[in-house]
Amino acid sequence: METLHDKKLKFLEEMANKIRREIIEMLTEAGSGHSAGPLGMADIFSAMYFHILNHDPKKPNWKDRDRLVLSNGHICPALYAALANAGYFSVDKLSTLRKINSRLQGHPHRGSLPGVETTSGPLGSGLSQAIGMALAGKLDNKKYRVYCITSDGEHQEGNTWEAIMYAGNQGQSLGNLTVIVDRNNIQIDGFTERVMPLEPLKDKYESFKWHAIEVNGHDIEEFVAAINEARAIYEKPSVIIAHTIPGKGVSFMEKDFRWHGKPPSGEEAKRALKELRTLGGEIKSEHE
Repeated sequence: METLHDKKLKFLEEMANKIRREIIEMLTEAGSGHSAGPLGMADIFSAMYFHILNHDPKKPNWKDRDRLVLSNGHICPALYAALANAGYFSVDKLSTLRKINSRLQGHPHRGSLPGVETTSGPLGSGLSQAIGMALAGKLDNKKYRVYCITSDGEHQEGNTWEAIMYAGNQGQSLGNLTVIVDRNNIQIDGFTERVMPLEPLKDKYESFKWHAIEVNGHDIEEFVAAINEARAIYEKPSVIIAHTIPGKGVSFMEKDFRWHGKPPSGEEAKRALKELRTLGGEIKSEHE
């Protein structure tokens, strides 16, 4: 991974804002989908696809690529925007989100799009899949790393904790696995701590023998530092609990769980895009 110098950091922040604008445009065109989570994770997707991951959009099935598993598939608009801007497919295809016969389904489908590692939708399955990929890498003596993005809400699923317990017990066999938890504190029915409390989340991971780090999920420099720390841990899997603001960048969506699974209307989209444009990030990728 290259050094995160000031110029690259600025690019990543601008790319994150571009991804946010494209999320709004995609959801408005589709008339359905999830707003809060994708907006909250734009900074992390920017950092992953434009700085952290060892990958090649021209060779999406390259055997030595890092793998990114999106367990909480409902935030796929952020994944699709990142993949398109990275060059996996044309940016103009983003407007087909959730349309009939579109490759950009409402939840990712492996085989429909290059760069999509797993099919996801039912929450709680992604970590088990990521563990399998990471173990396979170790068995094949590969250097690639596996990253799994999960929601905090899916930590209310029993199979998530089975996977956490299993991974922790594998020790150095899963030193190539890093989980990223989107700790935005909301789910479709309300705030996580009211629906089914998760805290102390970091302590729980540590009790199952994980290396646990907490970061501000909107501070790209802090997040990259956490990734570097996780890469230096060989004897156990790592988890980065990234505290994010759902609906980040759009004032009337931020911290409002009602935007978990709702798209903006035409007028709401105009307001949202106006706010996002004031944040900058008017970059265009070479693929547009």
